[in-house]
Amino acid sequence: MSEHFGTLSDGTEVHRWTLERAGTRVRVLSYGGIVQSVEVPDRDGRTANVVLGFADLDGYRDHPEPFLGALIGRYANRIARARFELDGVLYALEANGSPNSLHGGSRGFDKRVWDVEPVEHGLRLSRVSPHGEEGFPGRLEVTATYTLDASGALRLAYEAVTDAPTVVNLTNHSYFNLAGSGTATGHELRLAASRYTPVDDDLIPTGDLAPVADTRFDFRTSRKLGPGYDHNYVLDKGVTAAAEEVAELHDPASGRVLTVATTEPGLQLYTGDHLPAPLAPGEGVALETQHFPDSPNRPAFPSTVLRPGEVYRSETVYGFSAR
Repeated sequence: MSEHFGTLSDGTEVHRWTLERAGTRVRVLSYGGIVQSVEVPDRDGRTANVVLGFADLDGYRDHPEPFLGALIGRYANRIARARFELDGVLYALEANGSPNSLHGGSRGFDKRVWDVEPVEHGLRLSRVSPHGEEGFPGRLEVTATYTLDASGALRLAYEAVTDAPTVVNLTNHSYFNLAGSGTATGHELRLAASRYTPVDDDLIPTGDLAPVADTRFDFRTSRKLGPGYDHNYVLDKGVTAAAEEVAELHDPASGRVLTVATTEPGLQLYTGDHLPAPLAPGEGVALETQHFPDSPNRPAFPSTVLRPGEVYRSETVYGFSAR
């Protein structure tokens, strides 16, 4: 089911789609592939929205930087100094996260209107990113399929092909607050990662894969989540063909539980410390499944290069329950 959600300044219409199955209701926008809301019950059956979102299109247009619920590309996270070399060619990107490129540029996938068609229990979003868009090489054909499975889990499956060598790293940028209001800093997190990627003052990885043992970064056993995190975790499972569970977020007050399964090798934990008004710092926590930041400049990191004849595939599953 779809409805009109607003109109951009160039006259492009934006629509909102509603998916519902097994007690989960999800609303998705054609603008930015945004997951606007995810409504699930608590332990007493009371339903609330557990992701941050704006009520209207102007909210997203006026406050773009939190990237609320958006489909991020071509490259999620940061590329150092807004440039990378591929096959001997240096590509310059926009330094929208000065001095770095952040989340694909100021007009990345999160600012584009996607074509949307219904599929069984879900939606297929698609668009063509032309060669040179935001500085990235190659004509990239992208599809993102959002479905609800029989348990009410939200499954996000991405595919992309290119006509020239390029780099690709896609994610969803939802911020979760399992309480449905207030702060998420009291949530409990478990994360299957024995290492993380330390960063410099510009939030660019140093290249080290540091152990989490005996540090504040250790969430291998579930514990209360506080502020101060905007770091990529090296998932113990690595890259996998099928999505494997890597994280659990729990709100003791409501009983709601979020599980995260993915094919990706990394997960960016961001505790929302710098969410701007009308949002509040710590109001939501992002668990962004992805390849590592700055991989195009780090040959030792898992590769994000996509070449003609290859198919980029990535899948993440957000499961919901209560206890």
